[in-house]
Amino acid sequence: MLQHPRRIKQLKQLIQKLGLPETVEVDWNLLDLALTHPSISPEKNYQQLEFVGDAVVRLAAAEILLETYPEEPVGEFAAIRSILVSDRVLAEIAESFGIERYLSIGANTLANPAGRQSWLADAFEAILGALYLSTNTMKLVRPWLDEILKEKAKEIRLDPARQNYKDALQEWTQGTYKILPQYRVQENPQGDLYRFTAEVWLNGSCLGTGKGRSKKLAEQAAAKEAFLSVNQ
Repeated sequence: MLQHPRRIKQLKQLIQKLGLPETVEVDWNLLDLALTHPSISPEKNYQQLEFVGDAVVRLAAAEILLETYPEEPVGEFAAIRSILVSDRVLAEIAESFGIERYLSIGANTLANPAGRQSWLADAFEAILGALYLSTNTMKLVRPWLDEILKEKAKEIRLDPARQNYKDALQEWTQGTYKILPQYRVQENPQGDLYRFTAEVWLNGSCLGTGKGRSKKLAEQAAAKEAFLSVNQ
């Protein structure tokens, strides 16, 4: 049983950040487990709750898309949902709520920026799993998650690259020049907020630059700048 007053207070603060009342029927033990990374305990961690939360967010996204865009074909739903439930989007949502400060995680894992997106997304899904299992309904999930997913879905529908700028840029360069863009990545000096800087080159010209906590994120940022510049 979770009895530590300080931890309970932290979890209640998180619940309030999500827009739920402090008196809500939350299983605090589950929520605490949802915020325990495997680096803290190989046995008692968020992995099972993450498994449940993955199904919860996929269901929530499907319902929201159907309610918001009832005329869209199923293929469009599937394409948008795949982005909505991606690690990148879920990590962004987790970061917006400051999930990291409530997460029990080992120092070595925390110090690895390359894995940050993954464990933020995992923890967020685990939180959804804990909230769902607290009542076995969506009543602790959809009241605050709906508007977030609606806004994200709107952004995705308006984005010609569907937020995957590397693929979009590659399609453009292949269609226009029959060649692939080249990425050059370098590690930034220690202390830089973003660990890597990437440049994307085509035919001897740099089309875009970007920074990120991982090589992949830096390349996506560079590809976004490049794609937007050639599609103005």
